[in-house]
Parts: sequence; structure tokens; C-alpha cells
Amino acid sequence: MHSLVVPGRDPQALLARTRREWGGRGDLWIFGYASLLWNPQFDCCEHRPAFVRGWHRALRMASRINRGTPESPGLVFALLPGGSCHGAVLRVRRAQAADTLESLWQREMPSGVYDPRWLVCRTADGEVRALAFTLSRRSPQHTGRLPDDRVIEILRHSCGRYGTTLDYLLHTARDLAARGIRDREVERLVALAHRHDLR
Repeated sequence: MHSLVVPGRDPQALLARTRREWGGRGDLWIFGYASLLWNPQFDCCEHRPAFVRGWHRALRMASRINRGTPESPGLVFALLPGGSCHGAVLRVRRAQAADTLESLWQREMPSGVYDPRWLVCRTADGEVRALAFTLSRRSPQHTGRLPDDRVIEILRHSCGRYGTTLDYLLHTARDLAARGIRDREVERLVALAHRHDLR
């Protein structure tokens, strides 16, 4: 088990529960709202614009592995309760779904930080029940709203196994813009970074 596992959050137990909830009776749908949009790292046979109510994208989760370290935590987006979120649903064929879940867990859930949850996602072709990685505001990884000077410090310095928090933010912003998705807070953070010559 990963040395940075959140106490009481066994990633493998969460994976087993998610598999049971999926049931394996059909294709697997996954909701992407940040890096899963621009770098899913798995094969999907369909990709649809999607919208969820009751959750919003926020750069308020500490990252001590992927985009930072224990000594210099970065930030990543999470789905927090409230509001709404535009993203996409990715469909994985049933035959590949079990292996995809395994690799997805190694990437997203090495510490067990997220709350995997099945959300109803609205698409132009109807509703889809998709797996999403959400975060409770009670989680120790939830940073709350940080002062802008602290955000700039993180964007300037924090880097983990997948790169910097700054690159992660900019990739997400570019992908959302390319899809025609407006996210005012993401746009504000990018403008803040640019004002401090971070690009």
C-alpha cells in the first residue's frame, strides 16, 4: 500500500466497492473534468460532452504525489459539492473495463483521497451513469479557498511525479477553452498566473 495513504481510506477496498457498484454488466462510463479530459491514459470508444448538477470543479485539493510532494504540496482539481460542472463522459468497453479501473486507481487513487461516486451525467444523447472522483470538504486534503499569494507560490514551485501544478492548470484551461467550456474560476487563475509571469 502506498506510504501516503489517507488514514482509514484503503484504496483497494474502495476499488472493490466501485467494481461491485459498477457490476460489470455493461460498458464503463467515466466523468472527466480536468486531466481525464486531456490525458486520460486509457482507451475509450466514445467521448461525449457532459454536464453534472450538484458538483463543481475547484482547484482546492492538496496533491502530495501527482503534482507536488509531502514537503511542497501542489494543487489539483476536484469535484466539490454544490453548483454544476461541464466536462465529458468517456466510455470504456466492458471487456477492457476491469483493467482500465485498475490502472485508473493507480493514477487517481494511490492514497485513497477521492470519494469515487456514480453521478448522473447529462449528454445530448441522454443521461449516463458515470464514475467520478469527488472530494468531501471534510477531507484533510481539501484546502478550502487559498489566498492568491499562496496559490502563486504553489504554481511557481510545486512539482510531483506527473509535473507541475502550473502545467496541470494550464493544460486544463486550454482543454476547456478548446471544448467551448467557460469556467470563470479557471480563467481567473490562469490570468493570475500570467500576471506573475507564470506561463
